[in-house]
Amino acid sequence: MRAEQVAAPVAWHGEGPVWDAAGARLLIVDMMAGAVLDLESMDAPVRHDVGTVAAALRPRANGGFVVATERGFSLFSSAFDLEHRLPNVFDDPRIRMNDGGCDPQGRFYCGTMAYDETPGAGAMYRLDPDGTTCLVFDGVTISNGLQWSVDGMHAYYNDTPTDRTDVFDFDGSDGSFHNRRPFASADDVAGQPDGLTVDAEGGVWTALWGGGAVRRYDASGALTEVVEVPGVTNTSACAFGGDDLRTLYITTSRQGIPDGEQPSAGAVFAVMPGVAGRPLPTFAG
Repeated sequence: MRAEQVAAPVAWHGEGPVWDAAGARLLIVDMMAGAVLDLESMDAPVRHDVGTVAAALRPRANGGFVVATERGFSLFSSAFDLEHRLPNVFDDPRIRMNDGGCDPQGRFYCGTMAYDETPGAGAMYRLDPDGTTCLVFDGVTISNGLQWSVDGMHAYYNDTPTDRTDVFDFDGSDGSFHNRRPFASADDVAGQPDGLTVDAEGGVWTALWGGGAVRRYDASGALTEVVEVPGVTNTSACAFGGDDLRTLYITTSRQGIPDGEQPSAGAVFAVMPGVAGRPLPTFAG
């Protein structure tokens, strides 16, 4: 299966695609530029500056968005006007937020990493609907893709340098993660697991950073599909979108790509893989 480019190179480090059903638009982040890109029009994206880093975002149940910025969380309107910047979750200038998502109960999580990718320096933090934050787990290196199973009882997670996707048992009553174990390995292919999404049938789609592809694994961890992303190596994340959630959007990055090479890096790609996604949980705060 082969994805097609649907938007020009709109980001330096494109990440975190989210389908905003209320606005009928795809949103992505240009992470290190601190911007959210509104791709309602693929030909004329609108940039919104939100901070020094724009790590991840999710719609809020009562309208607007929550955005993980460099060291904390902020609330924005539907037009990305700043409404409230919460206190920093941490103050270490060597660490930044990187990727995250909402659990079925409406809590928002974002993982971290060191700017120099120091092993074990990252962690996972949670923002509760009442605005309080807490550490969920630590000891990770490049915290990436976090999504839940269809029944909400498991959470899939990528710590990129491990070359695998892991799965946790998830307790929705208190937002805790247990019994972490390997789910699918990527150590036999080019690239490392980055962002991920889960489809309506329970399949886990993982973008391969440095691999120019997205892989789908079924609920047992067996490989069932490979999507090639032509002309780009740094495939960073993926998400289902469109009114019927049947289009898989894929973000890419120019990070580490020499000038003059891979002119499509930073563009958005898409494919219709024959399976639908599912609406992502919104932040309940």
